[in-house]
Amino acid sequence: MAAPPRWDEARPEHGHRATLARSVRLLSAFRREQSEPEYFYELMARDTVAQLGSYTDLAGATVIDVGTGSGFFARALTSAGARCTGIDHDLSELTAHAVDVPNTLVGSALALPFQTGSVDVCFSSNVLEHVPEPWRMADEMVRVTRPGGTVFLSFTNWLSPWGGHETSPWHYLGGDRAARRYERRNGFPPKNRFGLGLHPVSVSSALRWARANDQVTVLDALPRYHPRWAEPIVRVPGLREIATWNLVLVLQKHGTPKEARRA
Repeated sequence: MAAPPRWDEARPEHGHRATLARSVRLLSAFRREQSEPEYFYELMARDTVAQLGSYTDLAGATVIDVGTGSGFFARALTSAGARCTGIDHDLSELTAHAVDVPNTLVGSALALPFQTGSVDVCFSSNVLEHVPEPWRMADEMVRVTRPGGTVFLSFTNWLSPWGGHETSPWHYLGGDRAARRYERRNGFPPKNRFGLGLHPVSVSSALRWARANDQVTVLDALPRYHPRWAEPIVRVPGLREIATWNLVLVLQKHGTPKEARRA
């Protein structure tokens, strides 16, 4: 059995409560993602930013939203007092929901166009599984974060019930097979094509990357939508790949701003 992650036992609770009622509310909202995307994404953004705010003060913080899409998370971060810049590789995603979000740019998550150690927080929600080199993206997020700053990285793991996205749950029979089935039934291919725009990322690989990265300390590793009492599933190999649904990694980069200036 792999060693447990290095997250701390004492963790902040203020500003965000991981209750069963919250879990039900969030999971129920998934049914409205297609019919009412603004409701769904705004709810998710508010909840996630409150969760992030329990680890770091967002008021006045410089934040990068990696894979910002239509900017719902960037807008929620700005409302929380952050100075947020959103980046996405696809211009059509930036304009998909006609949400007016300033300070957005087109660029690659695999080569973030920001200086090393330049931001207080590097944030990403449900993007990691959509890039061909997920741990290169994660390394880039650590690189641009200042010493003492926070990395918040959340993704949908492949073996979760929603791992195949719109092809779920047939992804359990294989990503290519699930994509072919979707196209036969709908007359067009899925937006998230396996091997192109959707890649099988595991909870175990995320924990392994975080433990091996000597630039960060793991503050938390938890199932994003679950109540607090369900968090120990992340420590159970096998079970965590199915039951986690969506993993959140909260990391703190080593060092302090003063040390960075001396360097």
